[in-house]
Amino acid sequence: QVQLVESGGGLVQPGGSLRLSCVASGIIFSIQTMQWYRQAPGKQRDWVGFISPSGNTFYVDSVKGPFTISRDNAKNMVYLEMNNLKHDDTAVYYCKSSQTDSWGRGTQVTVSS
Repeated sequence: QVQLVESGGGLVQPGGSLRLSCVASGIIFSIQTMQWYRQAPGKQRDWVGFISPSGNTFYVDSVKGPFTISRDNAKNMVYLEMNNLKHDDTAVYYCKSSQTDSWGRGTQVTVSS
């Protein structure tokens, strides 16, 4: 059974930074393309970016530069480093493997002064 557990969210001021983590189990993590999504209040869940098994990354245009995805295959973990956060980045953030339909509960990020 695939399990994904996100953590690291919280309340941060505009311009601040957060590092989100996601630990995966029930999959062969090293061969998964891992993705990050986010869902703002009242909006649909949107794709943020992905990291391939070899470490290549790709992002939606709105987060290119401030956001960085990385992974640690030895720990079955994927990370989302977020810098220069804006009010519009407020959302619940989720990680997902491209090869399964499973979702975790997400982690809440709130950007507010």
